[in-house]
Amino acid sequence: MANNPAAASVLVVDDEPDLRTLYELTLLREGHAVVAAADLAQAREWLAQQRFDVLISDMRLPDGLGLELLRELTAAQRTEKCIVITAFGSADNAVESLKAGAFDYLTKPVDLKQLRNAVTQAVQSQRHPLMGNQARVGNGVAAGSEPMRSAPPPPSGLKSLSRIVGRAASIVQIKGRIEKVATSMAPVLILGESGTGKELVARAVHDCSHRSSGPFVAVNCGAIPENLIEAEFFGARKGAYTGATHDREGYFQAAKGGTLFLDEIGDLPLAMQAKLLRVIQERRVRALGGVQEEAVDVRLVSATHRDLTALVQAGQFRQDLFYRLNVIELRTPSLRERRDDLPELALALLQRICNETGQPVPALSGQALDWLKARDLPGNVRELENLLQRALALSSGNALEPEDFGDTDDSDEIPTQPDQLPDSVMGASVAAAHTPNVPDEIPADLQSYLDEQEKQVLLKALRECDFNRTAAAARLGLNLRQMRYRIQRLGIAMPSSDDDAV
Repeated sequence: MANNPAAASVLVVDDEPDLRTLYELTLLREGHAVVAAADLAQAREWLAQQRFDVLISDMRLPDGLGLELLRELTAAQRTEKCIVITAFGSADNAVESLKAGAFDYLTKPVDLKQLRNAVTQAVQSQRHPLMGNQARVGNGVAAGSEPMRSAPPPPSGLKSLSRIVGRAASIVQIKGRIEKVATSMAPVLILGESGTGKELVARAVHDCSHRSSGPFVAVNCGAIPENLIEAEFFGARKGAYTGATHDREGYFQAAKGGTLFLDEIGDLPLAMQAKLLRVIQERRVRALGGVQEEAVDVRLVSATHRDLTALVQAGQFRQDLFYRLNVIELRTPSLRERRDDLPELALALLQRICNETGQPVPALSGQALDWLKARDLPGNVRELENLLQRALALSSGNALEPEDFGDTDDSDEIPTQPDQLPDSVMGASVAAAHTPNVPDEIPADLQSYLDEQEKQVLLKALRECDFNRTAAAARLGLNLRQMRYRIQRLGIAMPSSDDDAV
């Protein structure tokens, strides 16, 4: 018997004697204490006598379903981690068992390596060992012992949770759910508008789990060219395509032992959806150009800002894949749903931005905070962060004021009819109408067009001042910090000398 510091007590429930013996011998060799039952009745007898660390049960038994045991343990608030064994291709049973609270599932024929890994991970997810008064008796633990208490998340998990700023009920709820779902292997689907922190939530799920020491691999499904997506996900063998000069691993291999985060899963092409579904079901991948399949050991977390239910109805997203991914759903609230968190959130963002740039953290005036609260902020936290970055670049004082954010006018209060406009504005409008720099056609990307215009103005000023940033900034009515910000943002190449004349 192996000397296993993570040895556990395991109850195996299967009505096939050969399989029951195979599972029992496999786990005994790993150093685990194993007892076996042929049906639900025997399993209930064992569970009444003692507690276990892990329960492994076949889905279909002579006197009922393994799910019945799972639900009974949940109702009794027992702490056994349950692993359900399902028949090949029975995706609905696997999803049902995960939603009922199973730690993991295995499909027949069971890969013994996967069985050993599943038991090891189930034991690791029990963050506290059994209490000292829970002396082991025979192959299990003493009857009547108290259940294990869950420990707080590991330090990495606490740090990730602290990055999710806010005290709104929706934020408190999502933090609580993150801690609960982190101890499972069930797939998680994170839904929410753009800029609401979906990747932050995904990382917190990873960091709070027993996989926190493994890699966290984040993938933007909408940013990968369709002709390369299979190689990127599953890896490729040398010669599999033009330019493949050596073997390379894919995202599934890179995330081994950790978490694979599939962001914008709604943008995944239909052909790739079918392949991803198979990998989730079989937990095996075949690299592009490869012959042999290899087992994968990852936890899947997905996210999207799109309405997947509508995409399923429109035939743009596979229904079976949606059910596989949507075992546990987390929803990130928009900023307009938690307006009271805005002051705390703005301060946290300012501190982070200033720590990254080495700047002192400025105060946020009451007027600036009111100005932020009055905005719709459809881009949510990401838009708020961009506004704060702009204000930091434009501010020259110790506190951020509304004018530091750029255009502070309320568009609802701006008169638009000619008879409402003062003469000075009318004159400016007429002059603007005859400005030769107005493009003949409306640009498809206004921001890119404006950035290019700004870049050309800055380059002209810099050239005329021999690339002296202080002098060029004075020509443009900017301070040096504002000039540096624009040079960096617009990617303007400067001569090697970084000195400015005073």
